[in-house]
Amino acid sequence: MKKLLVPIMFIIGILSLSAQTDKTALLQDLEAIQSHNQDITPTATIKSSTRLFKIKDDLTSVLLIIPSGSVVSVLSSDSTYLQVSFGENEGYIYSKHAVMDKAPDTFNEMQSAREAKSRQVETDSRYDALERKYGSAMAARIYAGKIWKGMNSDMVRDSWGATEKINRVVNGSIIREEWIYRSTWLYFENNTLLNWGPVKK
Repeated sequence: MKKLLVPIMFIIGILSLSAQTDKTALLQDLEAIQSHNQDITPTATIKSSTRLFKIKDDLTSVLLIIPSGSVVSVLSSDSTYLQVSFGENEGYIYSKHAVMDKAPDTFNEMQSAREAKSRQVETDSRYDALERKYGSAMAARIYAGKIWKGMNSDMVRDSWGATEKINRVVNGSIIREEWIYRSTWLYFENNTLLNWGPVKK
């Protein structure tokens, strides 16, 4: 019995080592393919001269003019803008001013899947955090970017993000604050939102 056990153990060891070598080779091949795909950056060709904005939706934040026929690297996109890099500058251009160059289908599919998964994870984790903090009814409203009278400053910050500027006046036990966002001001008294309106320019 002992004579039979030793050869069986030897054969099992060889098969195990062979399987491990095959898995290692497979993993190395997959890593090589993935690193090759990550090196591919989608590009676009500029149809007509266009402005490169530092901040999208802010027409005063022009970094430079990109000449017609230039090729830019595309970092991300939405329905209106492409986030691109041109030379050492990074910013936004109107998507209608550029034509996407052909990229390998596998890269496009991988990029789309990766972005969709990343957005879903961010969305889920943010909503879950808001739901734990405020309950599901308020979390849904805050997540949708809504504001209402009676909110406290934390709720507004969770809904609209960080403000650009805060003007604060303290008069005895009353603290008045005016929060300035890009086009809207919000008025707080003792940490409670009481009013808001458009910023006058």
